[in-house]
Amino acid sequence: MSAYFTCHQSELSSHRHLSNCFPPTVFCRMAEAPMSCDCFVSLPPGSRDDHVIFGKNADRPRDEVQEVVHYPAASHPPGSTLECTYIQIPQIEQTHAVVLSKPAWMWGAEMGANDQGVCIGNEAVWTREPITPGEALLGMDLVRLGLERGDSAWAALKVITGLLEQHGQGGQCREDPEPFSYHNTFLLVDRNEAWVLETAGRLWVAQKVTDGVKNISNQLTISTEISAEHSELRSAAQAQGWWDGEGEFNFSQVFYPERPPARMELAKQRYKGGTELLQEHDGSVTAEVMMSILRDKLSGICMDSGGFCTTGSMVSILPRDNSLPCIHFFTATPDPSRSIFKPFIFSNCSTPVLRVVSPEFGPDDPVRRQPRFQSQVDRRHDLYKAHEVALHTMETNPVGSDGQPRTVQN
Repeated sequence: MSAYFTCHQSELSSHRHLSNCFPPTVFCRMAEAPMSCDCFVSLPPGSRDDHVIFGKNADRPRDEVQEVVHYPAASHPPGSTLECTYIQIPQIEQTHAVVLSKPAWMWGAEMGANDQGVCIGNEAVWTREPITPGEALLGMDLVRLGLERGDSAWAALKVITGLLEQHGQGGQCREDPEPFSYHNTFLLVDRNEAWVLETAGRLWVAQKVTDGVKNISNQLTISTEISAEHSELRSAAQAQGWWDGEGEFNFSQVFYPERPPARMELAKQRYKGGTELLQEHDGSVTAEVMMSILRDKLSGICMDSGGFCTTGSMVSILPRDNSLPCIHFFTATPDPSRSIFKPFIFSNCSTPVLRVVSPEFGPDDPVRRQPRFQSQVDRRHDLYKAHEVALHTMETNPVGSDGQPRTVQN
């Protein structure tokens, strides 16, 4: 299977040790695996080379299709508006080029990168702040907005927090009429640093990471090491009686829900497993190592549990040397242990491959019609369909004509 977009071979060859982007054959499943996503970053000296390495698995409803789409940089008329998944907001005059791995039904994205060397991924989280009813910006909308408008991880964080404070977050987070909403945590990464951003309604707190390895899952991980915060964060916690205003302020303790959802409790295992895998490779993390972590089934990071599974995966190499291009790898198919990570490089000649883009349904899309989600449409793109066929062949005929086990590599 060819790469998603055309790119220069000389650019790819400037990065070493990219030959192991293909998965081993893995058949085991993890029973009772928690339902969550995972984001990872390695910064030197955690990385083997002078690269920042980003990785994310998107764990979503099993039948949800994730597409990989590229949007070029664009200019917009002053005063124009932007239609996100559910609401409209003012558009800015200039947006960056982005490549996104996104659920095909929504405007926003689970993860992606821009042409400024910024990567962002998000995770679901629940806090003491109640989920506000009604429609607002999804966390996935904020991922895309941060990438389109931010030229660094910090700039993207300011974009997200500004929009969060102005428009709030909320709305149905899956293509189904049964209510399912959450708040969000984000991992924002560029060539020099990373930021963990954790939110509770319109409130937020952030932690800067400048070296080593870090992962996030469906957990509040920021305790007392706070680098930036909402101006009313502590006063709001004090007004609710969650903090007495004295002593050290520990965000994760103050805002952790009294009755956390089961998925948030179960995700503690995955968060711990991800931390252990990163620490095991601390000082030697490469793109291949990050892919192997995303393919790890024993930890539950490569997830297959009930109605949820890993529906898409991403790994990015962000060299500290600005003369070298960033390389972003996407699967566009479920289960990274049975998928190939395919490369994308921003260039003036990037050409989208429609095989990884889902069909559009315009105003008749069940997401746009009111009431929403009253019917289903077939959002499968060509690569997704080919992956399904390959999986069926492997499962019904596990041994090929040469007597060797079949493998799926799409």
